[in-house]
Amino acid sequence: MLTLVADQVSKAWVRAAFHEGQTMPYPWPGVFEFTLTYNRGVAFGMFQGMGVLTAPIAIAICIGAVLYSRRATHEPPYVHAALGLLTSGAFGNLIDRVWLGKVTDMLWFRLINFPVFNIADSCITVAAVTLVIRWGFEAVHHQAPEAEKPAAEEPAPDPASN
Repeated sequence: MLTLVADQVSKAWVRAAFHEGQTMPYPWPGVFEFTLTYNRGVAFGMFQGMGVLTAPIAIAICIGAVLYSRRATHEPPYVHAALGLLTSGAFGNLIDRVWLGKVTDMLWFRLINFPVFNIADSCITVAAVTLVIRWGFEAVHHQAPEAEKPAAEEPAPDPASN
C-alpha cells in the first residue's frame, strides 16, 4: 500500500511541477534525472494509444496475485511481498490509465538513455524478477533427478570374532 501511495504522490507532484517533456537535472545530473513524459502505450512506450487495452490484464494480475497470496500460505514472506509489489504496481498504472488515459512517467536513467519509468513500473519489475527467480529455482529443484543413494555399507568385521 505504501508503494501505491508513493507512486500516486510522485505522479501528482511531477504533473503539477513540470510540463510535458521538461527535465530537471536532479538528483544526479546526466545520470539519473526527473522528466515528465506520458506513456499512452504499454511497457517501454510500445503500442502507443493501446494502453487502455491493458486495463483488463492489470485487473486480472491484481486479482490473481491477491488470490495466490491468500491461498499459498506455504510460500516464504518474500514471495508475498513480491506479489504485493506486483499488485501495487499494476494498480498504480491502472489508476493512471483509467483516470488520465495515459501513464505518468518521471524517472529517467539518462546515463544509458533508459526509457522513462515510474515507481509502479519499478514495483512490477522487482516483483517479476523476484518471482521468476523463485519459481525458476523451484522448477529446477523439482526437475533435478535424485542422486543415486550409496549402497548401505556393510559393518566392519569385529576383530574379536576372529
